[in-house]
Amino acid sequence: MRKPRDFDAALKTLTEKTKALKETKRRQLGDLIVATGADSLDIETLAGGLVAMAQATDTAQKRLWKKQGEEFFRKAKAAQGGTTGQHESSAPGDSLPSSPASPSSKS
Repeated sequence: MRKPRDFDAALKTLTEKTKALKETKRRQLGDLIVATGADSLDIETLAGGLVAMAQATDTAQKRLWKKQGEEFFRKAKAAQGGTTGQHESSAPGDSLPSSPASPSSKS
C-alpha cells in the first residue's frame, strides 16, 4: 500500500517558496530603483512614470526603453569586471552596479 501524500505540507512548502520569491523580486526592484538613480524622484513621479510605461502601446518607444535598459546592464556588468559584448539574460538585481548611476539618456 502506498503512503498517502501530505498535501498540507506540500502546500505549506509552496507558499513559503512563493513568499521568498516575492520578497526577492521586491528587493531587486528596490535595488534597481537605487542603481538607476530613480530614488531621487518623488514617489508620485516614479509611480506615474511606471504607470505610463506599463500602459504604453508604442512598440518603437518600448524597443528604445529596452535598448537603454540592456545598455545599462551591459555597462553595470562591465564595471563589475564581467564580460563585455555578450548580453546574458539575468534577474534585474543580479548585475546592478554597487553605486547609483544615472541613465544614459532620458526620454
